[in-house]
Amino acid sequence: MATPIIDMRGIDKAFGAVQALKDVSLQLMPGEIIGLVGDNSAGKSTLMKVLTGAYQRDAGDVLVDGRETHFKSPQDSRRLGLEMIYQDFALCGNMDIGQNIFLGRWPRRLGLFVNREKMYADASGVLKRLKVDVNSVYQKVESLSGGRQQSVAIARAISFDPRVVILDEPTANLSVMATERLLETMAELKRQGVAQIIISHRLTDIFEVGDRIMVLKRGRNVGDRYIRHTTEKEVLELIVSGTPETALTADEALQRAA
Repeated sequence: MATPIIDMRGIDKAFGAVQALKDVSLQLMPGEIIGLVGDNSAGKSTLMKVLTGAYQRDAGDVLVDGRETHFKSPQDSRRLGLEMIYQDFALCGNMDIGQNIFLGRWPRRLGLFVNREKMYADASGVLKRLKVDVNSVYQKVESLSGGRQQSVAIARAISFDPRVVILDEPTANLSVMATERLLETMAELKRQGVAQIIISHRLTDIFEVGDRIMVLKRGRNVGDRYIRHTTEKEVLELIVSGTPETALTADEALQRAA
């Protein structure tokens, strides 16, 4: 059996008296897309911030490629190929697309001057890899639609050549057309072997591109199912009821289908 690229085991995280995560486990296989769902207090973003090192876990283990890790910051997780794209995109609107993709690590010439020719050529290359069309890499980000800004944020993450991309509510504020383009981008990343975790309230999007779906309720695992063996109705029931007994694990779903 293949080794999970990400293996989170028994994660606990509290903020004072508030227990945000309790004994949460998550596995992600290479090239897999997992939808992470639950209500607003479920602990989805907290779990991902623990994974990337933005938060420190109180208990549990995080393994990458089977090796235990202790990320102290997102920079540590980035070095092992993990990238998280937040809902606000964290882009600089007054800068152009190329500058945003390589923000803070612009290629240099002679160690002193920004190599603009290389920067814009590399930016075009990343967008081409994602099959994203833009008018120009010199276009200011603030002039782009929400969908195009999302694409630039993904391009910046991909420029680090990650093996895992985490997207926080990626389609929340997008039009129908922009959502379709973004889902196509996710599918393209999957074809290129990039594993993804999608935090989302839009089950339709997850069911379109995902392989598996995991449900959190009040900081606990209450369901883990392969998408081909469940329905949106069943997942909604888990989100609302949070009853673990009604959920099949991914392995159980496979056994039942056999």
